[in-house]
Amino acid sequence: MKNVKVLVIDDDTHLCALLKTTFSRAGAHVYVAYGGATGLQMLYAHRPDLVILDIMMPGTNGWDMCRQIRQLSDVPIIMLTALQDDSEIVRGLEAGADDYVTKPFSGDVLLARARAVLRRHGSAVSADTADGGVVYDDGHLSIDMDGRRVAVGGQPVKLSATELGVLIYLLQNAGRVCTFEQILTNVWGDEYRDSADHVHVYVWHLRQKLEKNPKQPQYILTEPIGYSFQKRPAD
Repeated sequence: MKNVKVLVIDDDTHLCALLKTTFSRAGAHVYVAYGGATGLQMLYAHRPDLVILDIMMPGTNGWDMCRQIRQLSDVPIIMLTALQDDSEIVRGLEAGADDYVTKPFSGDVLLARARAVLRRHGSAVSADTADGGVVYDDGHLSIDMDGRRVAVGGQPVKLSATELGVLIYLLQNAGRVCTFEQILTNVWGDEYRDSADHVHVYVWHLRQKLEKNPKQPQYILTEPIGYSFQKRPAD
């Protein structure tokens, strides 16, 4: 985390102090904002490499704040939440978050998640693209790994680095079953290998964006031990 710029947006002063100490000890430069308006000002001023954003804040909540940040930047965002319900987590992903950490959490866990998000953000499109970058195009779904672009029906679809990482890994292994552990290790990292729920949530979200009928997916299929990507005939 040396020299990484981290922006913490949270109204809990005690937690902010704890996060500042945790990331500073890891070598990061930490900026703290105690509300949304200040958070946006600091986003402009410091151009952080990572944002840690609490969901439950007075005034502008974390979901709305995340959407506002996404209109300005593709900076990785980790949301902090005391909410365990999958629908609330999905709401954060829909707002543009890259990951989420549920409270209570340890500083070591958050640091590991932060490193993983930064790694994914930097390497999501590092796969071999010898065919010019467009590795898949069936007329409905097209994926350009070099350009970080995905389109459905000719219309661009915005994916987070994590969503893109899941999609690319499944595509690279098209026609084969990818186990939950394989997906977690290759997309998230070893520190996530026991977090199968992450895969379920992100696949659900990808289906909402990519499939003609998310309830009857044609691309990302559920398998007994994981998921597989099925290429479709060109339209």
